[in-house]
Amino acid sequence: MNCVKIAVLVSGGGTNLQALLDAQESGLLKSGRIALVVSNNPKAYALKRAENAGVEAAVLTRAACGGQEGFERALTSLLEEKGIDLIVLAGFMSILSASFTDHFSKRIINVHPALIPSFCGKGMYGLKVHEAALQYGVKITGATVHFVNEVPDGGEIILQKAVSVMPGDTPELLQRRVMEEAEWIILPKAAEQICAEMLRMKGEST
Repeated sequence: MNCVKIAVLVSGGGTNLQALLDAQESGLLKSGRIALVVSNNPKAYALKRAENAGVEAAVLTRAACGGQEGFERALTSLLEEKGIDLIVLAGFMSILSASFTDHFSKRIINVHPALIPSFCGKGMYGLKVHEAALQYGVKITGATVHFVNEVPDGGEIILQKAVSVMPGDTPELLQRRVMEEAEWIILPKAAEQICAEMLRMKGEST
């Protein structure tokens, strides 16, 4: 395993996917390679980003797979068929079951747009996170990259980065700043860190 094979799971625009692709292009992400993009939304712009980068992409929906169980079965088969080592959730709007996260234990990471344990857990995603932060009146927010387990946003924290909340911020303005100043920085950094560790462990076991 000279390079860790990464699959990125997406549901929407794919800005975090783009940050990973850019990091790969610049050499920041060098221990891993994005080998597959999977979306549960056939209209996700992230699929276009994958196409533009020459990365294989697939669409899997719960409806087409006969529900969550069928979806996870199909996803597991696809990931194993492609020899994927690390799964990155980048704006993936689907909760994964305990059986799935256990099967890929310490091999799934996610980026959350807040400093866990604040503004996280079930139902906390997208603009809702930034709305909650502003409503609470925090002066500092940020983003967290963490391992994924059966508890939403409950896995071990890998990296965090703080971002200031500014007077007059709207959820949209704050969302953009958190992406630019935190998410797009720490997600590629965490992916490289984990891929490098996977390569090291593989080297020690051979």
